[in-house]
Amino acid sequence: MIAAPAEPDNRQAVSLAAILAHFAREGFARCEPRLLQPAHVFLDRSGEDFRGRLYLTSDGSGAEFCLRPEYTIPVCLDYLASAQAGEPAAFAYGGSIFRAPEHGATGDGEFLQAGLESFGRQDREAADAEILAAALEAAAAAGATALNVHIGDAGLVAAFLERLDVPAVWRRRLAAGHARGQRIADIFTPPRRNGGPDQSGVLAALTKVDPADARRLVEDLLSIAGITAVGGRSAAEIAERFLDQATLTEGAAVSNETRALAEAFFAIDGAPESASAAMRRLAADAQLDLSAALDAFDARARAIAARGLAVNDMRFSASFARHLDYYTGFVFEARHGNDCEPVIGGGRYDRLLKTLGAASDIPAVGAAIWIDRLLPNAGEA
Repeated sequence: MIAAPAEPDNRQAVSLAAILAHFAREGFARCEPRLLQPAHVFLDRSGEDFRGRLYLTSDGSGAEFCLRPEYTIPVCLDYLASAQAGEPAAFAYGGSIFRAPEHGATGDGEFLQAGLESFGRQDREAADAEILAAALEAAAAAGATALNVHIGDAGLVAAFLERLDVPAVWRRRLAAGHARGQRIADIFTPPRRNGGPDQSGVLAALTKVDPADARRLVEDLLSIAGITAVGGRSAAEIAERFLDQATLTEGAAVSNETRALAEAFFAIDGAPESASAAMRRLAADAQLDLSAALDAFDARARAIAARGLAVNDMRFSASFARHLDYYTGFVFEARHGNDCEPVIGGGRYDRLLKTLGAASDIPAVGAAIWIDRLLPNAGEA
């Protein structure tokens, strides 16, 4: 007798089982954080705008909780609460995450996701390659083959911006714009003044006093208003951004040569080997010391190739980012096609665990696999 085709939900369950079995064979211990998570952890990092995506509840004391909206932060919290905290450890996960449909989209808000996280390894390039290879191999075991891999490097971008001859306010603006995926031309467009004449006067006044005094004034005003954090940013960080806006609106200049250099860097796109050569030529011509960051970039490419992956079939873009500001190094996505949603996404986030309570930064890299996107056109099935 011929068996009936599996229903979509059953197909996803089979795919999830195949992925988790692969992770277990690769030595990743299973970690399943609680479904109910403290809501503030996600709101502090994504802002109040993310509240509409969460399924919220509260306990008798009024503390807010939410159904698990993603895995990375809950796995980080479980790791930090364990006896392994600070030591090398590798975990895999798989199950439901919950996010309300966005912008009027339909759906029940529950998705199956699998993934893996690696903590505490000092051999960062080898760990990056391991996570990428394990994620691609697991997806292939579940039927997602021949994915297009797009990679970037937030650490290399940071090294370039540190050495770029621009005012600090522009350096921060370029970093933030890159993380959000903005076009370089839009980043270099000065922001419009927000609010009416009263606020414009405050902004102008702040540029005419000592920066430290201006920062303290803004922090004091925020404290008087009872504002301690917004979108995961402290009062000090909010004050810094307010002062950035004041400086930008007063016309902190970037030379045409520096702007052209930034545009040339962020335009670099291609196979990792050719991209590395282009970045080395640009750095040499501009007399920028990017040797350490580029050496790490090349070491990662060699580690990826050693895993049996066709590294030069991958596409590197200096402008590529994953739109999350906690990434500190290697970032990647894998898709069926350029117009498809990513099947796999991940990267390195060495500073995240300190913001979650670790005493110091802990090397960390991970990847997530969206089960409903494993097969081409699965969304229409």
